[in-house]
Amino acid sequence: MTTISSPAHLDYSLDTASGRVTRSIDCPVGLEPVENDPYCFALRVPAPQPEDLEQAVTVDVRVEGRRLQGTVRHTERLDDDSLKLQVEPD
Repeated sequence: MTTISSPAHLDYSLDTASGRVTRSIDCPVGLEPVENDPYCFALRVPAPQPEDLEQAVTVDVRVEGRRLQGTVRHTERLDDDSLKLQVEPD
């Protein structure tokens, strides 16, 4: 399990009835590899996080001097109430 400790800026987009909207948050995150898929990565966001983050379509995160972005392929709520987003890079 990854320790969530790196401060990050996260932009995420949502599909709504009026089109795609982008939201931003500053929060700690953890980056994890995705089992059996070295191309993708998982982004773990601890609670509390915005309620609509679970519906994110794309993410753009700036963490540890890097910028990672891509399409959210899978979202999972973990036992500690953190949110794990599996992302396929653009």
